[in-house]
Amino acid sequence: MIVSPEHWLTKASRTPSPNQDARPDPDDVSLVVVHGISLPPGEFGTGAVERFFRNTLDCSRDPRLADLEGVRVSTHLFVNRSGGLSQFVPFDRRAWHAGVSCCRGRSSCNDFSIGIELEGTDDSGYTDRQYVVLARILNTLIARYPRLDRSAIVGHSEIAPARKTDPGPNFDWQRVYQSLYTRGNPSHKT
Repeated sequence: MIVSPEHWLTKASRTPSPNQDARPDPDDVSLVVVHGISLPPGEFGTGAVERFFRNTLDCSRDPRLADLEGVRVSTHLFVNRSGGLSQFVPFDRRAWHAGVSCCRGRSSCNDFSIGIELEGTDDSGYTDRQYVVLARILNTLIARYPRLDRSAIVGHSEIAPARKTDPGPNFDWQRVYQSLYTRGNPSHKT
């Protein structure tokens, strides 16, 4: 897995979202935000998440989606339950995933972060395959973007604690941190 010169992951299916714009500084990629999402809530494999990020979700089909009508959000990457990987926004552009947020004294985290959505809920946990794919993604991003390291990986709940709880208490942060290589490790392979 590598990041192309155009800032797309080579192993991800490209599914461009209209919900993106220019970063204030395209070279300032210094945070990764891990999210959890399922649409409708608690259901997996419906394709609704992908449609949501492309503004093609018919919210009238399920009353649990009504509050999403007209909402415009996106993410850089989405990892489904089986480890399938989609990219909606190139990494040098701003995806709209963090909302009102703050990290280490900096507000507007979308300006400098990469968003990764994992298909899951706070209570369901995540699959082994998702953790494997997430590790490959994170190691690839850390190798490509010099401002990223282990300390730059956070949950949505950390940057918007009054609004968000994802990726939830069942997310295995220890497993994620153990899967990361140290910058400069010559044995690293992605």
